[in-house]
Amino acid sequence: MSHAVFHLRAERLARSTRPFIARGSKSARCPRCRVIPSHCICALRPWVQAQAAVCLLMHDVEALKPTNTGWLIADVVPDTFAFGWQRTEADPRLLALLADPAYQPYLVFPGEFVEPKSRVLSQVEPLNGKRPLFVLLDATWTEARKMFRKSPYLDGFPVLSLAPEEISRYRLRRSRRDDHFCTAEVAAMCLALAGDEPAAQALDGWLDRFSTHYLAAKRNLPRPGDG
Repeated sequence: MSHAVFHLRAERLARSTRPFIARGSKSARCPRCRVIPSHCICALRPWVQAQAAVCLLMHDVEALKPTNTGWLIADVVPDTFAFGWQRTEADPRLLALLADPAYQPYLVFPGEFVEPKSRVLSQVEPLNGKRPLFVLLDATWTEARKMFRKSPYLDGFPVLSLAPEEISRYRLRRSRRDDHFCTAEVAAMCLALAGDEPAAQALDGWLDRFSTHYLAAKRNLPRPGDG
């Protein structure tokens, strides 16, 4: 199975002039699940189908970070696409995907930062046979706001603004706000809105499993039970 973020990571590494070393990273990692071999979860990866597709627009080194959760979306959602974001130009492959008549792109971003407000939706609308394509800006919050402002090729698409009632469960990176969700959590919410509930549940479960094994390895704890 092709893995969009794995391939984007390889492209990014090929352009690097020096090795990328993640903060606090001292141990070898499985190249597929990014957890140390003793806690590898590749054999536990879920296999699901989804009507919706996901397009990850990833800030510079996101694909290289072992804690990146866009990677988990590509693990679970068959039609996941990943592109590196650049301020001065857009990847032609990204533009071709956004123009594909099979898809209706939704840019996922908080509505409070969007003008005009007429672009903002809170639900996925009936699509007359088109498949939802959720465009996620995979970056820190500061980077994502910059990407939103400086990506004019996204200006014509509706903006899906989520209003979750729960707080984030993500434990591998810190945020100052409980209402900032990691990319995989956002994708799971989008899948649920699109009616892809089994895929949404699988992605939520995969995020929890990855986080549990990753933290156990980091803290030199035994491998968690896989039941």
